[in-house]
Amino acid sequence: MSKIGKINISIPEKVKVALAGNILNIEGPQGKKSINIDLELFNLDIKEGKEISIKPKKINQDTKRLWGMNRSLINNAVIGSSTGYEKILELVGVGYRASLKGSQLNLQLGYSHDINFDIPQGIKINVEKQTTIKINGHDKQQVGAVVSKLKTLRKIEPYKGKGVREKGQYILKKEGKKK
Repeated sequence: MSKIGKINISIPEKVKVALAGNILNIEGPQGKKSINIDLELFNLDIKEGKEISIKPKKINQDTKRLWGMNRSLINNAVIGSSTGYEKILELVGVGYRASLKGSQLNLQLGYSHDINFDIPQGIKINVEKQTTIKINGHDKQQVGAVVSKLKTLRKIEPYKGKGVREKGQYILKKEGKKK
């Protein structure tokens, strides 16, 4: 039995959930998301627009693996369409800056050139200070992918801790040379 799959998903008041064939449509104030669910393997119950429960029709190795994952995907879509997801990046280093120029994020990360990052559809980027970037969106996977892409532009170096990092991320620092 799946520990995560057994838990019912509560739907906030502002979110509308509708099942059309194999596609579950979730719509809320932050955005829309459609999830394809295999109804040959799972039963999906929407109780009065307040709760969603997903249960396998028969329990075997394949359905055990997919049960919790499908429940998590539905839950992430419900949370994303109601409140959205947010991650904060910090630029640590001398001269490291960020600024918004139209639909591009301009980054100065210690290279000989500036980096212009195109902001994808469905993502909102806000530069609070020159060294703090807030990334918002309704799709958890897309927000994580954008954060990951920005972090690879300047990886954290292990001696001084310079680079692009998430807020609160732990950095294992190495000891420098000794005389």
